[in-house]
Amino acid sequence: MLNEWIAASVFNEVAALLVLAAGIGAIGLALRQPLIVSFIAVGIIAGPSVLDVARSAEAIDLLAELGIAVLLFLVGIKLDVKLVRNLGPVALATGLGQVLFTSVFGFLIGLALGLDVTTSLYVAVALTFSSTIIIVKLLSDKRELETLHGRIALGFLIVQDIVVVLAMIVLSAVGVGAAEDASATDVLKVFAAGGAMLGLVMLFARFLADRLTERLARAPELLIGFAIALAAAFAALGEGLGFGKELGGLLAGVALASTPFRDSISARLAPLRDFLLLFFFIALGSSLDLGGLGASGFGAVVLSLFVLVGNPLIVILIMAVLGYHQRTGFLAGLTVAQISEFSLIFMAMGVSLGHVSNDALALVTLVGLITIAASTYMITYSHQLYRLCEPALALVGRIRPADPRHQASAEDDPGGGYDVVLFGLGRYGGALGRGLAEAGYRVLGVDISPAPVRAWRDAGQDGMFGDLSDPEFLSGLPLAGAAWVVATVRLEANGVNHADGRIVLMQHLRERGFEGQVALTSNRTEEVDLLLAAGADLVLTPFADAAAHGVAEIEAFRRHGTSRDSHGG
Repeated sequence: MLNEWIAASVFNEVAALLVLAAGIGAIGLALRQPLIVSFIAVGIIAGPSVLDVARSAEAIDLLAELGIAVLLFLVGIKLDVKLVRNLGPVALATGLGQVLFTSVFGFLIGLALGLDVTTSLYVAVALTFSSTIIIVKLLSDKRELETLHGRIALGFLIVQDIVVVLAMIVLSAVGVGAAEDASATDVLKVFAAGGAMLGLVMLFARFLADRLTERLARAPELLIGFAIALAAAFAALGEGLGFGKELGGLLAGVALASTPFRDSISARLAPLRDFLLLFFFIALGSSLDLGGLGASGFGAVVLSLFVLVGNPLIVILIMAVLGYHQRTGFLAGLTVAQISEFSLIFMAMGVSLGHVSNDALALVTLVGLITIAASTYMITYSHQLYRLCEPALALVGRIRPADPRHQASAEDDPGGGYDVVLFGLGRYGGALGRGLAEAGYRVLGVDISPAPVRAWRDAGQDGMFGDLSDPEFLSGLPLAGAAWVVATVRLEANGVNHADGRIVLMQHLRERGFEGQVALTSNRTEEVDLLLAAGADLVLTPFADAAAHGVAEIEAFRRHGTSRDSHGG
């Protein structure tokens, strides 16, 4: 009966898949596992080997392809040239060292397991990618994004993202060249089209991106709609020109990477990315045969042990040579002890090009399940794990004495660089922020409107475009070391979802374990007790305060013939 209802329409099928995903996701959450593991499990269970729910391959593939385009758009939007230029030697050395080590030894292990040369090469490259989504989420939950090892880990991710780009470019060119009717001219045409599109992206980023996004940002919903349209359009154009939807989506992100709105766009699109990637993993999982997964068991265990142990070890050794303490190297190294969603996308591209078989995809998928599940616990309990491994790691400390310069940013005192994070740069918030800056506080200003942010930056202050009611945006804020978070936004102007952004902010600060003080603003005195009960340390009431100040001034003038302010009072 249930199967008949599901088969009645695509909508019923998608509804069943979403219910299944919610249930398995809840189980995964209880087991402290990332959504990627749950999503792959949904695909396997929904596939023909178990429940046989996922039958509308065309509709699922469409959503999966859009999900990949959005995912790569979000990778591209983080590839700011200035960030790449400022990576620093440790991120570059450890990132490239890990990629080189993993690819070389992964290739040799693949050959030893009996895989052919092409499959071994694909598997080796797939093993080099670590999951940005998982690492950032786990480090954010532990409040370690701003620590020394957290910043180095983010450097790894940027290096790996560059490797992703290069690998996909090579793969697209090889795919064209491997076609039966392909010629050298066809390959050159693809490279020429890619070069032309890259040039177009650079021109757009240089002359149009800032002005266009600033205009669209006046309506945040329109800005997000534009970003999705750009990702889909570039993906379709890339497919039409022959170098693939993946690179097209990535170039769309690069086009907006230098704009001041990229963090807000990225935060708003993250939930959509996760939703659409569900269908990629459903398509992936439903195409896998459980018997094939079982046959890949031994090879998957060997490769998983290599990723779980070998990747952290090479990072520890490289950082020891560079003069970092063994603890910093260990904590940073654990973040690369898994493969990522890109590994599976990369292998799926190989399958679509006919370079590797579904068995190779099943092998890497099983490696992904093992390493993601295991590394989640390794990163979550990293400090306890370090204490267990500390005696053995003492040998690493003998490679080179730790450089004191690398210990200045202590793990226990990350320091975010700001004393006050101020939400709302309007007339009241801007005046308050300027007063705090003049008093010697380091202030980061945040506003959902582009004009106040631009004016704030023009005045020489640090500012960001973002919405305090957006938890994804809040999770990336540099709150470490801040003494105050101040929100001066009005209730009716607090974001797309029309929730009370002040309450969302309070909830997020509690979840992050923020130890500073929180000041909120209200124009209604009846709200003061409610906001204090919600956890605010101070509630500012601009109208009431201004009225009280005005009454005091009038009284002073009546008594003394002049205002208190004219006497410095």
